[in-house]
Amino acid sequence: MAEVLPWLLDSDPALRWQVERDLAGSPPQVWEATRARVATEGFGARLLALQDPDGQWAGGAFFPAEFKGSPEDGQPWTATTWSLNALRDWGLDASVLSGTPELLERNSRWEYENLPYWGGEVDVCINSWTLSNGLWLGADVHGIAEWFVEHRLPDGGWNCLWVEGAERSSVHSTLNALKALLDYEKACGSVDSAGSVADARRCGEEYLLSRSLFRRLSTGEPIAPWALTFSYPFRWFYNILNAADYFRAAALADGTAPDPRMAEAVEIIRAARQPDGTWLQARRHPGEVWFEIDAPAGEPSKWLTFHATRVLGWWDSHAR
Repeated sequence: MAEVLPWLLDSDPALRWQVERDLAGSPPQVWEATRARVATEGFGARLLALQDPDGQWAGGAFFPAEFKGSPEDGQPWTATTWSLNALRDWGLDASVLSGTPELLERNSRWEYENLPYWGGEVDVCINSWTLSNGLWLGADVHGIAEWFVEHRLPDGGWNCLWVEGAERSSVHSTLNALKALLDYEKACGSVDSAGSVADARRCGEEYLLSRSLFRRLSTGEPIAPWALTFSYPFRWFYNILNAADYFRAAALADGTAPDPRMAEAVEIIRAARQPDGTWLQARRHPGEVWFEIDAPAGEPSKWLTFHATRVLGWWDSHAR
């Protein structure tokens, strides 16, 4: 880690404070001061300046206003949900967006059936981000947590295509659901529904762990090449680094050791480390963005290097 730490620290405040906290071992007064700069400098300040007066970004909930594109054009990453996801991931203090939950309640509707923003809709991934963003901003999203309990599939996970009849879970949908349910338990663990939410989360985790994070349960073969390649931002896409990063956060929250069924995936992550200690960006997911925050495909990625180094540090500390 020593060889990449100065490089990682030479970053936008959105990443630097996390490097200080999780890799450099800086005291809270140091990384908290860096985190506060997210609102006034760099990526955070740029994205905040793009918020519309009605509380949205790009005039829409999940897609920009009047978006007429096709899947071949790539998903636009500029609308409200994606912008909130980024600001939350960057550690922006929720107080900076004071009034935004109320504005979205009044002004933002999902493209699906014009449903109100904080009520969520039918897509698992959209509901996961809405739950996490609502918890962060103080919106009433308890009903979405119950929705996840009610919409878990028999095999233990979730699938965004359940509304079209899908009966088997998706690793993409399941991982995104797990992230939101973990956020819910951390924020609301004492409420009556926490037990059922915890049970649903454990079942979703078992769905991924029983597959070693990347293998088909039926054949043992890898799910697909994309599960073993790493791109940042993660967006809605699954890969074993994204999954391992979740399991690290869950284990720390639960006070448990790493599950040994992750071992093969962790070693694949380790093997992707370059001789200089970095991890390379595999690709940029196509689609409109406000601005780029990480390296082009084929170049060393600070975000991927941070996440991978953190995962390996956590795993190896328990192995020792």
